[in-house]
Amino acid sequence: MRAATYARYSSNLQREASIEDQRRICRDLSATRGWRETKVYSDKATSGSSRFRPAYQQMIADAHAGLFDVIVAEALDRLSRDQEDVAGLFKTLRFADVALHTLAEGEISELHVGLKGTMNALFLKDLAAKTHRGLRGRIEQKRSASGRCFGYRMTREFDAHGEKIRGGRDIVPAEAGGRLRGRTDRRHREDGGSVDAGL
Repeated sequence: MRAATYARYSSNLQREASIEDQRRICRDLSATRGWRETKVYSDKATSGSSRFRPAYQQMIADAHAGLFDVIVAEALDRLSRDQEDVAGLFKTLRFADVALHTLAEGEISELHVGLKGTMNALFLKDLAAKTHRGLRGRIEQKRSASGRCFGYRMTREFDAHGEKIRGGRDIVPAEAGGRLRGRTDRRHREDGGSVDAGL
């Protein structure tokens, strides 16, 4: 059987080596089953909550074209964390007569699609709630909940245990006192207002 391997990691905080690690264990599974790896697809720093990933879309197109007989992945959540997308992928692969195997779940069936799809959807919902809670907590502590901002610089502070305190910002006078550029409201453009006006 001709096997296609799919690998994905979700954010820049993860190592790119994660792709190669996933490929290696999928290649081992294919070898154990006597399958020949003919295609490899990988999406880097891409969320599994969306099916609009270049390699994922190419894999589906190639499945329709009959370029392989089975897709191998580390786990179902590498392919998708969205319940609807998991069901759609399963249905698409069934139509194309392509099997789906993962190291974590084995051969994927309707049961996996229902249970794992639901579990992955709940994971995303829980992750969103925790992220929102964390951002709100940072704002209530008068800390930044976002990345770098013009007119501010990150501070280097540590707590009593030596742990870095994240989200602190200081105003940079040279930037904050500068004239506004780019998209600003008309009043500021006309009177030459500055970033620090009204602070």
